[in-house]
Amino acid sequence: MKFIDEARIEVIAGSGGNGIVSFRREKFVPRGGPDGGDGGRGGSVIAVADRNINTLIDYRYARLHRARNGQHGRGSDQYGRSGEDVLLRVPVGTVVYDLDSGVQLADLDADGQRVVLARGGDGGLGNIRFKSSTNRAPRQSTPGKPGEQRRLRLELKVLADVGLLGMPNAGKSTFIARVSNARPKIADYPFTTLHPNLGVVRVGAAHSFVVADIPGLIEGAAEGAGLGHQFLRHLQRTRLLLHLVDASELVPDRDPVHEARAIERELARYDAALAARERWLVLNKIDLLPQAERAQRVADIVHGLEWRAPVFAISALTGEGCRALCLAIDGHLQRAGAGTGTDAGTDAGTNAGSGAGTGAGTGAAEHAPGAATTAAVDVRFTRPAPPPAEPD
Repeated sequence: MKFIDEARIEVIAGSGGNGIVSFRREKFVPRGGPDGGDGGRGGSVIAVADRNINTLIDYRYARLHRARNGQHGRGSDQYGRSGEDVLLRVPVGTVVYDLDSGVQLADLDADGQRVVLARGGDGGLGNIRFKSSTNRAPRQSTPGKPGEQRRLRLELKVLADVGLLGMPNAGKSTFIARVSNARPKIADYPFTTLHPNLGVVRVGAAHSFVVADIPGLIEGAAEGAGLGHQFLRHLQRTRLLLHLVDASELVPDRDPVHEARAIERELARYDAALAARERWLVLNKIDLLPQAERAQRVADIVHGLEWRAPVFAISALTGEGCRALCLAIDGHLQRAGAGTGTDAGTDAGTNAGSGAGTGAGTGAAEHAPGAATTAAVDVRFTRPAPPPAEPD
């Protein structure tokens, strides 16, 4: 299914039915009195967060959503029927904005959460409501009130604990495929990832967290270069950012320090709060460096960036260092109170269309700023072996 994370719609609630003026007319009942009923309430348009939906594609093409009007009142004390509400099911994490004013109306960040987008009008009053001891034959009634009408912008921000940042082909998709059961597209050309991918990483029987992978950024993304920087919205709910940098030397003219600085500038231009969020440096593809040169390469990049946050050297392809990184992330999230349990992680992974990750493997430990490191390969990430084929 095509991933759509933004849509514009118009919602029109139903108008209330009119009240009616009516008097009881029946044989042998003189002066039967008023019996005009009230009009029915108009239907409302309601948005509901549904964890089984992960895209706004339904609202890219169906842009007008109208609820039914309430029926008018009738004689014999008959009240008009209320219009049925219209339920719009949206992914968990959808933010609703008023398109005309730009005001945020709702943030649906929990499964089953509801918000009224357009409220139906109240029904009018029939003349039965106006009778009194001094007004025994009222001829007053009121019309129904019109329903609300709005133009809205729906914006999806995925729910994840950890977000991945980096240039195209930095190894973000390879990393999320290594540590979880997510299966993003991986190829040897830039901008392979065209939409966000979520993966659930399990580090124990009761501990897991969700990682979000977004398309790569390049310098000038704020002006529309590459795929732009609109995908950064999917990192705004994360608690930790992993900045993946290609530490290999396959391209002689490529400067990893300059690339990392470019990502920092694009992050600051998009959202200052997102740029100030805690960010760890992850140097990927160290398997392409000779063992004797790895420590110096890591030290040069850390020194060039003047990095003061945690640094990890990994190989997403072989799994080297990934286990240590995942354990460090889980520990950080637990200390910050942001870790998710097994059930929560599974729910988020189901919503994203990806399963739980494996828990084997080891690698480099967390490094102090400026310290030279060497990632040791002890046990690589392994995936469960397929069940043996049944004999014919």
